[in-house]
Formats: sequence, C-alpha cells, structure tokens
Amino acid sequence: MENRLQILLSEEGPEATEAEHVEKLTGYLRQELLQLDVDDVTSLPADAEVPPGARAVDVAQVGALLVTLGTSATALREVVGAVREWWGRCRDSRPSMRLTLGDDVLEISEATPEQVTEAFDLFVRRHSPGAVPPGKASPGEVPP
Repeated sequence: MENRLQILLSEEGPEATEAEHVEKLTGYLRQELLQLDVDDVTSLPADAEVPPGARAVDVAQVGALLVTLGTSATALREVVGAVREWWGRCRDSRPSMRLTLGDDVLEISEATPEQVTEAFDLFVRRHSPGAVPPGKASPGEVPP
C-alpha cells in the first residue's frame, strides 16, 4: 500500500483572500490530522510537483498537505474520515479537495455530503488490503 497521501485544498474567490483563507483551512486540517495515528503531516514543499489542474502555484502551495500514513492498516481510513468530517464542518465555504494516493486521484467539489461520503468510502476501499488497484478489473469483471 502506498503510504503517502497528498491533499490539495482550493477555493474560488479573489486570489489574495483565497490564499489566506485556504492557508487557514489547511492549518486547521493539519492540526486535526496530526492527532491521528500517522507518521507525519507536512506542507507540500514549494518545489514539489503540483497536481495538474491546480489554478495558482501560491494557493496550491499553501493548500497542500502530505500525510505520511506509516504502517497502520487503518491510517488511511482514519485520515479520510477526519478529512470528511472536517469538510462537513466547513459550512460557509466548502473548499474543493484533491486527494492523491499513488496513481489514484479523488477530486471533490460542489458535492452533497452523501456524495462525499460515498466517494471517500470508495477511495478507502480501493486501497484496502486485497482491493483491486484502480484501473484494474477483478476476475470476471470488465474494466471500465
């Protein structure tokens, strides 16, 4: 299992206000994730590769976290659960999120809480022991 989850938060709005708000949101999320059984939660280095689709480098840098999951079998489930709960508490403005684990990417924007829960659950199942890797078909299944 890949042990590094990249989280990218972004938000629509005036660039300066957006960057400040995203930085604040990212800090809150980081503090929550550090309470979990993970090895580390760091800001994504400025010279790291920013995922395709990121709108502005400065916003991507302040809104990016790298979570080192460690060897716990439940770490990904705990992190994704914490991110989902955190997102649900962002009532005034729900930021868009992009979670990347290995080659698998989950993007959330303008979704209902039910859609977010379903997407996160599927993301975790794809990375659970015995799961079929993204893009691969299980025996007897036709690939998408």
